[in-house]
Amino acid sequence: MKTANKCYLATAEEALERREWYVVDATDQVLGRLAVRIATVLMGKHKPTYTPHVDCGDFVIVLNAGNVKLTGRKRDVKVYQSYSGYPGGQKITPISRVLDRHPERVLREAVRRMLPKNRLARHMLNKLKLYAGDEHPHQAQQPQPLPL
Repeated sequence: MKTANKCYLATAEEALERREWYVVDATDQVLGRLAVRIATVLMGKHKPTYTPHVDCGDFVIVLNAGNVKLTGRKRDVKVYQSYSGYPGGQKITPISRVLDRHPERVLREAVRRMLPKNRLARHMLNKLKLYAGDEHPHQAQQPQPLPL
């Protein structure tokens, strides 16, 4: 006689009810290590109710996103590449220029690349709120500090 599967699978409605808000100060945090922690919370893997096909993650607010620390020679060597598909359409942008012009874009890109490559990733990334300064407009959600 077979027994029924006792695995818990969250539904979308249950995931919406259990969303939390966390706040992180990115000042002097290593970029990759911070991005891993944020991606885990956005996916919901820190919860016992994690379900792969449901977006059950939490919201994350990151302050001082441009003040992340890069280890080694990454500030001089690391580049972002994009290619339009046309001859001569390759664009190479050093990370130092991106940090100067759009400081929160570096952390957003690092987190985006750590999320799953499917339709849910866009919804997960929309729960990431990045700010270059110390203030954010989400006080009404009563965010808690993210335990790192």
